[in-house]
Amino acid sequence: MKSFYFTAFLMAMILILGCHKDEPAKISEFISGKEIPTQESWNSTIVFTDSGNTRAILQTAHLRMYSLSQTTLLDTSVKIDFYGRDSKKSSTLTSKRGKVDDKNRNLYAYENVVVKNDSGVVVETSELMWENTKQKIMTDKFVTITTPTEKIQGYGFESDQFIRNYIIRRITYVTNSTSFDK
Repeated sequence: MKSFYFTAFLMAMILILGCHKDEPAKISEFISGKEIPTQESWNSTIVFTDSGNTRAILQTAHLRMYSLSQTTLLDTSVKIDFYGRDSKKSSTLTSKRGKVDDKNRNLYAYENVVVKNDSGVVVETSELMWENTKQKIMTDKFVTITTPTEKIQGYGFESDQFIRNYIIRRITYVTNSTSFDK
């Protein structure tokens, strides 16, 4: 009788294993711990302060933090308001995506990057980096700067985060405000 049950069990196992479909490998076999976000949130707001003063407020639709690589990815839409020493908003950066290097707090903005300051200066480019230690924004990509009096285009850009003092490395186009009306 025992051999009957054993044989029946063995036949059932063969049938089960024989009918088994090839399943994809488990996700844990392909993704290392570094690739899995340690934190994830939607519609997030992060306030950056220094000595109790607000320096920047970041808003994003989707945020993923990776602690091993010390990186935060910002998806869908990114908006950062920068504040001056007087705690007044001085400029705003928007982009489709971004990344924060959590080691040095540098920010990288990608796709449809636009920076506007309180004086009416607008910077448009495809990629931009905000360097935390120098409080500067920069890119080596094509950039368009529109001010109330002129429009400048070129490659390579560096500025303070308030877009008050800026440099374009290779200027390709300049026009004054009288050309805007035509």
